[in-house]
Amino acid sequence: MRKRRVALITGAARRLGAVIAKTLHAEGFNIVAHCNTSQLEANELVQELNSIRAHSTISVQADLSDLRNCEPVINATISEWGQLDILVNNASTYYPTEIGSVSHSQWNDLVDINLKIPFFLIQTAMPWLHQVRGNIVNIVDINAQRPLKGYPVYCAAKAGLALLTEALALELAPNIRVNGVAPGTIMWPEKSNKLDDSEKLTTLKKIPLGRIGDGKDIAEAVRFLAISEYVTGHIIRIDGGAILSR
Repeated sequence: MRKRRVALITGAARRLGAVIAKTLHAEGFNIVAHCNTSQLEANELVQELNSIRAHSTISVQADLSDLRNCEPVINATISEWGQLDILVNNASTYYPTEIGSVSHSQWNDLVDINLKIPFFLIQTAMPWLHQVRGNIVNIVDINAQRPLKGYPVYCAAKAGLALLTEALALELAPNIRVNGVAPGTIMWPEKSNKLDDSEKLTTLKKIPLGRIGDGKDIAEAVRFLAISEYVTGHIIRIDGGAILSR
């Protein structure tokens, strides 16, 4: 009997990461849901998915800004199921940085989580992905292609991830596929980035399809890339046409 494929998703406890986890789980994958601070939400996700299919999901807590934690996350995956078929680099930080007052800590935070961590996690996972002709999906951003005013460091980090996606598709072929998904506005932001009604209306006017995206829109693109064996080095833009109106 063929083993179920295994997907490791970073930042899987909440919002987009949780939707990706549920979508790949429904596709038949076993899930490793990485989290950092959202352990309660990760445990709830594990319980939900395991109630659907027993012993199909585990959570792994790690602060990946410490690169020494990359190996334990991969090892936890291998220890549980003996293989890794897809790595989804979803964990991200997003906030504005005003040029002229950007701190070293802001730079390091945005670049580390959005660019450096995906690279080193891929490098750590590479031998296992190679064994099963696995694949990688990086969650990029449409603002990697056309920058968003007020977010120069974030945009630079995501632009780096976009080019890294293409570069590694070349480096890791033919045994590992590397692709990306570039979301536009997907779910309204929370907390410090929360928008008021007028700001939401302004955002919607810039989207030809007239609505923001749902997590499912991104998760379905990830699912497509996970199972499409002749696609590599490609970044799918999921933005309702927003990039066309800039």
